[in-house]
Amino acid sequence: DLKMSKREQVLVIEPPIELTFQGPFQKAVTSSMKLKNPSDKKVCFKIKTTAPKRYCVKPNSGVVDPGKEVQIAVSLQPFEYDPSEKNKHKFMVQSMFAPDGDIDQDKLWKDADVNEMMDSKLKCVFVMPAAANGTQPAEQNNIIENKPEVKAVYPDIKSVAPLSAKEGSGGDQAASGQAVQEIKKLNAEVSQLRRENLLLKEETMRL
Repeated sequence: DLKMSKREQVLVIEPPIELTFQGPFQKAVTSSMKLKNPSDKKVCFKIKTTAPKRYCVKPNSGVVDPGKEVQIAVSLQPFEYDPSEKNKHKFMVQSMFAPDGDIDQDKLWKDADVNEMMDSKLKCVFVMPAAANGTQPAEQNNIIENKPEVKAVYPDIKSVAPLSAKEGSGGDQAASGQAVQEIKKLNAEVSQLRRENLLLKEETMRL
């Protein structure tokens, strides 16, 4: 039963589906992952993420000996947590049976045969401790943000809605001009970010 000719993951990954990070997030938060090798062969692994700048992974590649396990520490870098923002970060654990002889990790993954590789994906979940007085989360959950899709990659793009709303209030020319300038500036930032994103994607392809 081969799904799209992909091999089934040989490693037993704990946790299997979601990696949970417990807030608050003003300082780095570490979550751990275990890779167990139930087989009788050595297995090489490599860990990737959709948000490489936000996480520090140790070790991010290596070998799990037969019947052994490896502990991985995943550190989420400090950031401003916004409960209304959807978190789309994912991790992928790639693995393959180790070749005989010495293992050169870089060369191994560069020359790897896609049919020999196994991968598992885990979603990242951010959990905030409940506020002591119980009011804070309720207020924040009411925020309905209408940000453009780019926010998944760049959380710091601010919506310009409050500025543009001024335009309709009795032709306040100054506010209107200011809003236009603001939008132009944001558009320039977005295209700059898109360019950086493309470069990042190219770098990731080369990894």
